[in-house]
Amino acid sequence: MITREDLSGSFHETEVSALYERARQEGDLVAFCRRFMHDTDHRVARNALWALTKAKGREPRQLQPAMTDLTGLAMTTTDSAVRRLALTLSMRLPITEADLRSDFLDFCLEHMTDMAEPPGVQSCCMRLAHAMCAFHPELREELKRTLETMEPEYYKPAVRSIRKKILDSRT
Repeated sequence: MITREDLSGSFHETEVSALYERARQEGDLVAFCRRFMHDTDHRVARNALWALTKAKGREPRQLQPAMTDLTGLAMTTTDSAVRRLALTLSMRLPITEADLRSDFLDFCLEHMTDMAEPPGVQSCCMRLAHAMCAFHPELREELKRTLETMEPEYYKPAVRSIRKKILDSRT
C-alpha cells in the first residue's frame, strides 16, 4: 500500500507514472485520492494528485465519486499546484446539470480572471466554467460577457487561447 512517505519526495515524470500504476493496481483510486489529497504536507497532496493525472482512457472516470472532494479542495487550498491538479482532475470528469454547484461556478468565474492565479489555474477554471454554463442559456451569456470583458493583452498565451476557443464555440 502506498504511504505518505512514498509520496513525500521530489519526483520525475516516470516516477509519478510508476506511482500511478501502483495506485491503480491497489484497485481503489478514489480511496487513494481521498487518503492523500488533503494531506497537510502539500508535497504529498501534489504528488498524489499528479499521479492521478496519469490515468488514461476511461480510468479518470473512476474518480467521479470524488468530484465534490476535488472541487472543494480546489476552492479551499492555499497551494496553487494542488489547486491546479484538483481542477485538472475535475475537468477530466463528466459534468452533468445535476453536478452544477453555484459556489464552484462562482469560484471558477472569479479565478479565471484573477491575475494572481497561475495560467494553469485560470485556464482550468475557464474550461470548467464553460462546461458548467453549457446547461443554462443565462449562464452561457454571463460567461460570454465575462470573457469579452477580459483584456487579452494582460493574460498569458494559454489563457488567451482558451478564451478565444470558448468565445469561438458560441458560448
